[in-house]
Order: sequence, then C-alpha cells, then structure tokens
Amino acid sequence: MAELARKHGVSPVSETRPVRLTLIGISIFVLALFLIMPLVAVFVQALGLGLGPALATFQDPDAIAAIQLTLLVAAIAVPCNLVFGVAAAWAIAKFRFRGRALLISLIDLPFSVSPVVAGLVYVLLLGPYTPVGAWFLQDFSVRIIFAIPGVILATIFVTFPFIARELIPLMQDQGTGDEEAALSLGASGWQTFWYVTLPNVKWALLYGVLLCNARAMGEFGAVAVISGKLRGETVTMPLQIELYYQEFRALAQVAAFSLAAVLAGLALVTLVVKTWLEWRYAHQLAATRNGH
Repeated sequence: MAELARKHGVSPVSETRPVRLTLIGISIFVLALFLIMPLVAVFVQALGLGLGPALATFQDPDAIAAIQLTLLVAAIAVPCNLVFGVAAAWAIAKFRFRGRALLISLIDLPFSVSPVVAGLVYVLLLGPYTPVGAWFLQDFSVRIIFAIPGVILATIFVTFPFIARELIPLMQDQGTGDEEAALSLGASGWQTFWYVTLPNVKWALLYGVLLCNARAMGEFGAVAVISGKLRGETVTMPLQIELYYQEFRALAQVAAFSLAAVLAGLALVTLVVKTWLEWRYAHQLAATRNGH
C-alpha cells in the first residue's frame, strides 16, 4: 500500500508537519538526554585531571590485566558462538525436524534470563563444592567458578543468541534454491556451504559477530557473579571500572572513567560499523527478495 501511494504521489504518512516535527524533536531530546550526554560525561570525567592521569591508567597492572582478560574472553566466546550460530541457523532455516520450535526458544533464552541469575546458576552447578566442579578440580586441576573458564562460560551464555538470531531470518527468507542448484551441478556439501550459503549471509554474519563481540566485552552481571572479582585474575574491564569507582579517590575516579571511555569508544566504533553493515544487509535482503 505504501509503494502504491508513493507511485501516485500520495504520502503514506497522515500526520501533519507540526506533529511529525514534534515526534522527531522528542526522539532527539530523549536520545541526547539518555545516550549522548552520558557518553560525553564519560570522556569529560576521564580527562578531568588532564591527559596524563588518564593515560597513566593504562600503566596500572590491574587495568592491563583487565584489558587482556576482556580481549581473551571475547576472542574465545565470539568464535564459539560463531560456530554455534551458523550451525543452528543452518539447521533451523534449511530443515524441518521435531523439536525445532524448542530449539528456537532455547536460543532466545539468554534474552529473557537475567545475566545475574545465569551467573548464579553456573555457580550452583559448577562451584568447587558441587559434584561437577569438584570432579574438574580433583581430576583435571581445573577450577571453573572464580576462574577464567567461568568468566568465558558466562560470557558465551549471555552472547549465545546474537549471531544465530541475525542469520535465521535471512536464511529462512533465502530458502534452499541456491543450495539445491549447486548440489545438482555436482558441488559437495562443503563447497555448497563455502561458495553459496556463506557469501549469501556474509553481511548478516558480520553484523551478528559485531554485536556479539560488543556484548562480550561489555558484559557485567553474569561475569560479576561467576568471577569472584579477583583483581588481576578474573576481573574484566567492566568489573575493573566498578572497583576503581568504589575507591572514592580522585585518581581512581579518573581511572574508572578512562577505562569507561575505552568501552564507550568501542561502542561508538561498533555503532559506525553496525550502521554500515545494516546498510549492506538491507541491500542484500532487498536483492534476495527481488530474486537477484
């Protein structure tokens, strides 16, 4: 209907110009109040005592350890979710099987469960005094809770749906026609996936990876419960920011906002790349629907 209205020179929007301007103004005001101003405040507070104290934060061993752990956790969690996301999206979009609806619901579970609750559940299941946790500790000398494996596990859980949820709608919309054509021409299953399926979903895949990485680096709730907040060992950047902020010293406050500025900068970069990927994703989706 909207396309038909545009072809006949009729606007599909019935609101008057003052109403539209008011709605736009409200949106901009809310965004400025709750998003832009807090981001600006982070950078202002980080530079409150000058550039020197802000840069000195990144010479603190605790800050360095937090940054390294955050990068390590993201480097493990994102590929794990990448493999799962592609496999789950392929299974859900290309096949019909019993339990398919349940699988989709389970993928969405981290969206509905509080990260704090998820972290607590892992502590109750994998703690050093639980059967599974004690088995890992005694037989393999591996501590899961209050150690790096637990931080990685919690991060994988909270970032579980991001890649799969970006791929499933696109793969469902594309159908199986391209894969069937490739197989009929003699391509193997791996060749079909690598040269047909993957190029068709590459922009959605990159978009999902980007969101997954951003969430992995910024996760607080589940990691706070499962890590034990051991300085220099299990503290990621968000946790280190909280620890700095709770010290109530001027330099510690600057350090907190300096690390927060790094995360905010990553968020801005993510926003720019996300916008570009959305543009490419929209073009790909339009081309798919038009049969090109």
